[in-house]
Amino acid sequence: MQERILIIGSSGQIGTELVIALRQIYGDENVIASDIRSSSEEVMSSGPFVEMDIMNEKLLRKVVKNYKITQVYLLAALLSAKAEKNIAMGWQLNMRSHSHVLDLAKDGLIKKIFWPSSIAVFGPTTQKENTPQHSIMEPNTVYGITKLAGERWNEYYFNKFGVDVRSLRYPGLIGWKGTPGGGTTDYAVDIFHHAIKNKKYECFLSENSRLPMMYMTDAIRATIQLMEAPSKKVKIRSSYNLAGVSFTPKEISKEISKHIPNFEISYNSDFRQKIADSWPHSINDEQAKNDWGWVLEYDLEKMTNDMIINLKKCNVPI
Repeated sequence: MQERILIIGSSGQIGTELVIALRQIYGDENVIASDIRSSSEEVMSSGPFVEMDIMNEKLLRKVVKNYKITQVYLLAALLSAKAEKNIAMGWQLNMRSHSHVLDLAKDGLIKKIFWPSSIAVFGPTTQKENTPQHSIMEPNTVYGITKLAGERWNEYYFNKFGVDVRSLRYPGLIGWKGTPGGGTTDYAVDIFHHAIKNKKYECFLSENSRLPMMYMTDAIRATIQLMEAPSKKVKIRSSYNLAGVSFTPKEISKEISKHIPNFEISYNSDFRQKIADSWPHSINDEQAKNDWGWVLEYDLEKMTNDMIINLKKCNVPI
């Protein structure tokens, strides 16, 4: 049976790249992009796009039936920083969109779901270094609470209804194609744009705020690899830890300076500092490695080099 994939939230940082990657595998016409706003020119011109509000469950079901969708990647969400400023919307969007898609599978309309979790599920009481797959999870942000609740729903729907839902706890994601979506780790994308354009950057986190990050190329590859893994190899149905590479603003600025010698960074912490302080410094993703063969490719040096080459080449605006 031909897979027909719906990407909800295709205009975001992850969706922009995931749509293109999946179209290269499954064919342009078999991957339908969807969002409440237009996606990138590359996404819009290469295959089908449906304007849709994920909160409209009736429209969602209509799209799924019309396009004979077999898989849904649900990327729509209000991220950490934005959700703290709009609590009600953060809870409503993050939770209701998830339940709408889980119910599609429960009702037999689709076969498989990808739903992203985040390191935000961890909190101040979590082990900070080499955080294990199973750890204390007491998030203190709206975003983190919705992601933890979503993980429990994933496992419940898998055990109760046999829903094939798969998930990754993304670290901070860094890519050059899409723009950041309002997360606490956004500085690690913004810093490249400012370094190239202005040769200076004011960071909203302190210089020694160590956080797990991942280059988008690795994140997209991990996502597709998990979704294509045989069901018997997917042993975690809540969400898999994904480690990436951990660094501080000071460390990434030093790496950028190797390419832009006169780059300057300053620091002015805001409300996002408290969020960052509650998250792990590094993640243990041995379970993903053991279950479905995950291997990281991009370290800080390789990622920085690739980001700068591509941003200079395409002249992406801030």
